[in-house]
Amino acid sequence: MYNVGRYKAVAKTDLIKVLIVDDHPVVREGIARIISTDKRMELVGEAVNAQEAIQLYRKMRPDVTLMDMRMPDMSGAQAIESIRKEFTNARVIILSSFDHEEDIYQSIQAGARGYLLKDSPRNDLLSAIVRVHSGERCIPSNIATRLAERVGGNELTAREFEVLRLIVKGNSNKEIGDQLGISEGTVKSHVNNILSKLNVTDRTQAVSVALKRGLVRLE
Repeated sequence: MYNVGRYKAVAKTDLIKVLIVDDHPVVREGIARIISTDKRMELVGEAVNAQEAIQLYRKMRPDVTLMDMRMPDMSGAQAIESIRKEFTNARVIILSSFDHEEDIYQSIQAGARGYLLKDSPRNDLLSAIVRVHSGERCIPSNIATRLAERVGGNELTAREFEVLRLIVKGNSNKEIGDQLGISEGTVKSHVNNILSKLNVTDRTQAVSVALKRGLVRLE
């Protein structure tokens, strides 16, 4: 169950109300301690998964939510989409152990206002909360350019993602065609598009870039 019992006191309206969502108790406790040291903020609740986060958001209406990217029931991006269907102005910062481009892209597309790694310095976390609360975005500078390129038209299509996943598994064009029910020539066309969009010259480089960016994962 989500932890709300110790947050029932009336919130001070001049403080930034923060909700933490993470399935790891140690992470939640660590973030809670950091927030407790900042006089500008007030922790209003903790949730251990996405479903509890949605329920607790309805109850506490936080100013900023710190959301784990990967949880047992759904991803942080999916949780953001669910919350924003009811609360379009929800301000959420994704917290992740990974800096995969695809995770960040999905989060931003879902409506996240920021993305931070869990090993970020304490001051970076507090600064991000304040900035997002004031209406700014906090996106890692080392990936902002690549995200802009994707928005500009370099995003893979759903079919290209399917082909890429099968390439990563080591399938040939013929094997990919057989599995997807398309011709080998069509597969080759998709592969060429993938290489172009990932800015690589061969399948090996495509696999390397796709894994590094988090576009696909080894199963």
